Amino acid sequence: MGLVLSIRPDTSVQYLKGIGPKRAARLAKLGIRTVEDLLFHLPVRYIDRSNPQPVSAVKIGEETTLITRVQGTNVRRTRKGPLVQVLAGDSSGQITAVWFNRPDLQGTFKPGETLLLSGQVTFYNQPQMVNPFFERLDENPDFFKSPIFAVYPLTEGLGTWEVRRAVARALDDLEGMTETLPRHILDKYEFPDILAALRAVHRPQRMTDVNRGLSRLRYEELFFFEILVGFRRNALEYAAGGQALEVEGSLTEGFLSNLPFQLTGDQKKAIEEITADLSVPRPMHRLLQGDVGSGKTVVALHAMLCAVQSGRQAAMMAPTEILAEQHFAGWQGILAETGARALLLTGSLKGREKEENRKRIAKGAVDMIFGTHALIEENVEFGDLALVVVDEQHRFGVLQRAALSAKGEVTPHVLVMSATPIPRTITLSYYGDLDVSVIKEKPAGRAERTTKLAYDSRSAGVYRWLAERIERGERAYVVCPLIEESEKLEVSSAKETFEELKTFIKPSRMALIHGRMKADQRSLAMQRFRSGEIQVLVSTTVIEVGVDVPQATIMIIRHPERFGLAQLHQLRGRIGRGPRPSRCVLLLPSGLSPQARERLKVFAATEDGFKLAEEDLRVRGPGQIMGTRQHGLPDLRIADLLRDRNTLEAARDDAFSILSEDPRLSGYPRIATTVRRRHSESLRMLGVA
Repeated sequence: MGLVLSIRPDTSVQYLKGIGPKRAARLAKLGIRTVEDLLFHLPVRYIDRSNPQPVSAVKIGEETTLITRVQGTNVRRTRKGPLVQVLAGDSSGQITAVWFNRPDLQGTFKPGETLLLSGQVTFYNQPQMVNPFFERLDENPDFFKSPIFAVYPLTEGLGTWEVRRAVARALDDLEGMTETLPRHILDKYEFPDILAALRAVHRPQRMTDVNRGLSRLRYEELFFFEILVGFRRNALEYAAGGQALEVEGSLTEGFLSNLPFQLTGDQKKAIEEITADLSVPRPMHRLLQGDVGSGKTVVALHAMLCAVQSGRQAAMMAPTEILAEQHFAGWQGILAETGARALLLTGSLKGREKEENRKRIAKGAVDMIFGTHALIEENVEFGDLALVVVDEQHRFGVLQRAALSAKGEVTPHVLVMSATPIPRTITLSYYGDLDVSVIKEKPAGRAERTTKLAYDSRSAGVYRWLAERIERGERAYVVCPLIEESEKLEVSSAKETFEELKTFIKPSRMALIHGRMKADQRSLAMQRFRSGEIQVLVSTTVIEVGVDVPQATIMIIRHPERFGLAQLHQLRGRIGRGPRPSRCVLLLPSGLSPQARERLKVFAATEDGFKLAEEDLRVRGPGQIMGTRQHGLPDLRIADLLRDRNTLEAARDDAFSILSEDPRLSGYPRIATTVRRRHSESLRMLGVA
């Protein structure tokens, strides 16, 4: 008699009956390695067989699922590969299914076979679906046994039926599953237990089962997410070290009195919140966020001067050399009047100069250090680092932030600046370990800024208008998504655009700037633009962040559909920084989808970065907004930050309540065990023991 293996949540999926090493390897491509991983691999949609939709009822633009019969097939040759067409339908009507570049589908569809089609309905002579999900139902009679059919996310070599059978085997063979949530939370929200919730989403008898199970699983994912955030917050709050700084003194008073403008009410409030943090012997960890051009830098510099007048050092790390140089050069005059000694440290500095700067930093011969990633190199040591300012946090990860903080003898204060507004749900989640200061008011004296849409076919007219404005002494940015032409993308490049503009504007009045140029070449181009020696800067998004030239009043953005709304708003923020009215023109390509055009119309109609941030989150999701996973927190697989905003706030309140009562979770061993099992990598990245 063979050995019978007990199936537990941490059992490898290869030991489930019918899986084996080969299928297990394919499941691993979906991140499924254990039985628990498999059970948390939830369906992406459900088909309610009790209420089938006829083909005649489809609506253009909507996602739908249909049960059809194949009526005919066709294969056309195109430059990009074969185009497979299937004419399908039911007694009420017909629809065409189209697959591009799928040679594996040629000759596989048989007239009369039953086909499930799922996807967005478009229109081309008649309703159609492009690259829809499909299943051959005649080969899978189980479909007709279940009132609710679950459709799973797939990978190459795995059909939805194989995933269904694997999940069914796991549910049948699993010898129990330890409850992960405390009893008082289950009772509070009337949640089912963990195994009942998983059965409800994988084997529902009605859609209300799905909703009940999903509500518990979404809450659970967000609860453990916020437990991680709470761990990190506690670790920062109780970190060893931290020294109070002198927040009132001649340096900060002189700095404020020498400013050539009045601070806004929001700036004053942010300074009060930051100085309150700096005045106590516990490390500050604060996020300073605000709209583009709202004046965050002056608030950060005030905080840095608090460190300087306390006899210590402050460092500001920027994501690009252009921005680091701008902070250093743009504020050097006012800082010099305070007596603070400032220095720039970037990767492009020549060997001797860089080494000399490192020595001055280590000796404490300099007070304020502006730089890039060069600041966190191993051979950079600080004499007495008291404050770290990280500009553009979404470009840096928690590891870089921690690496700069580790340069201090005692734990330094940390101020994180975000260039664009962050949606509240992102603030509560990915930035939940930080206190938050918000600047919404714009500085006085800023002129009107308008945004217009124009089609690329009219670019010559736009360029003639640009040439006229240049003759009147204005300066302009022309932004492109690529440096050079691409065979894969039909997108105008910066180099191509520079050549086109020569027809309208003298080359001597323009410069090209992009990320592949040497740092000194980029710096020279920026200096010439600032001084007015040139009037047009043709650029990639290298100028996206923080570049401040008040005389620039025009921006033309080619292929704006390739940027997120927050990034477009950041780019637009390079103009409208002076007293003259500014214009931003979005040059749209022909053939732009109605959805993309509508999104850009929303952008053109609003200057409110906070509204645009929420819209960006809705359209693109948190993954695209946050960029790389360097924030150290796990990706959300079940919950959605926008849809589940109320659940997030409830989960955060519950998680923080438990941690305030029991920071080490001594009385909640199941929560502690679950966090260690599911999120060991996040615990390591967040520096939580």
